[in-house]
Amino acid sequence: MAKTIVVKQIGSPIRRPADQRQTLIGLGLNKMNRTRELEDTPSVRGMINKIPHMVKIIEERE
Repeated sequence: MAKTIVVKQIGSPIRRPADQRQTLIGLGLNKMNRTRELEDTPSVRGMINKIPHMVKIIEERE
């Protein structure tokens, strides 16, 4: 079974660079307070690390 993480959007994409908006969309987030359960892969972790001021890791599941 693959590890997953639950990510919540805590920041608005308004007045942010286009690449940060695209990163949010790539994670499946685009509106405030939405959560997604994503597979814990290096690419997803890299996307989260690119916008730490806009997302928060809520939970790590196994």
